[in-house]
Amino acid sequence: MDILLKYFPELNEEQIEKFGQLKALYTDWNAKINVISRKDLDALYERHVLHSLGIAKIQAFQPESQVMDVGTGGGFPGIPLAILFPETQFYLCDVIAKKIKVVNAVAEALALTNVKAEQKRAGTFDTQFDFIISRAVTRMPDFVKWVRPNIKKKSSHELKNGILYLKGGDLTEELASFTTVQQFKLSDYFEEEFYETKKVVYLPMKYKG
Repeated sequence: MDILLKYFPELNEEQIEKFGQLKALYTDWNAKINVISRKDLDALYERHVLHSLGIAKIQAFQPESQVMDVGTGGGFPGIPLAILFPETQFYLCDVIAKKIKVVNAVAEALALTNVKAEQKRAGTFDTQFDFIISRAVTRMPDFVKWVRPNIKKKSSHELKNGILYLKGGDLTEELASFTTVQQFKLSDYFEEEFYETKKVVYLPMKYKG
């Protein structure tokens, strides 16, 4: 928990309590359904929770806005961001039912009324969102094809509506076809070695469909 307070000292008591419960919840669920590697579970706050919150360093979400987490796995980045932004609505989807079971259980245990999670594949629903977030589920060109129709036309944030994607390494080739893409190095915000190659990739999306 100390690492969260280091970078988010403004957390209130309720948020601190909910973040504090994550380790026990994921340890318990991981024993039943493997959603996080044991090595990463030991470093849950650094490698999963803080990594998820890296998106918040690039864009804080407005109250009543809607955010979709595609391929959420065990609930990252959606669950930590839902704790940080309790007035923002988060929709978490994944194709693997057992992972959504964990997400729903964690959200219920934390009384996160701003989280809805479903077993669903990206590109199979009509709802639109201010931002689509994800953590390296596939290459960006494929991801864009999945989610382009689900971006709201009207923007209400500092950044225009679009994709906020957690990814690492050299993305030059993968992002070559996107002229408006921006890459934010998380090492500019977090000093831990884990973040040396980690980035938030932001791609504003023009409305289609």
